[in-house]
Amino acid sequence: MRQPNKDDENEISFFVQGSSEDPYMVIFVKRNNDNLSAYCSCPAGENGIYCKHRFNILDGDTENVVSDNLDEVQKIQEWYSNSDIKKARDEVLKINREIQKMKRALAKAKKEVAKAMLD
Repeated sequence: MRQPNKDDENEISFFVQGSSEDPYMVIFVKRNNDNLSAYCSCPAGENGIYCKHRFNILDGDTENVVSDNLDEVQKIQEWYSNSDIKKARDEVLKINREIQKMKRALAKAKKEVAKAMLD
């Protein structure tokens, strides 16, 4: 896990209570105008996969933040609003909406097949 740099104004870290006894550390680093990096010490974050702790903070959810810097979540949201992470996540959300729409269409089509079999 990357260690926080408290002297860098382009870096903010939080402690977030997750499922383990000890809180996870979540670190955000603004590298330039649109490049934002986010790290988490949870197992998913350590393995470089999707981690709800990072996205909760990006979404402004402070419920599980146990560090005393809740006011800095707003700054993270500002960094996020024009970031490469937001652009990539927006695409994921768009595809997910399309998948949900296709699932509903598939369920409807299956009902039509079942109905056709009985008439």
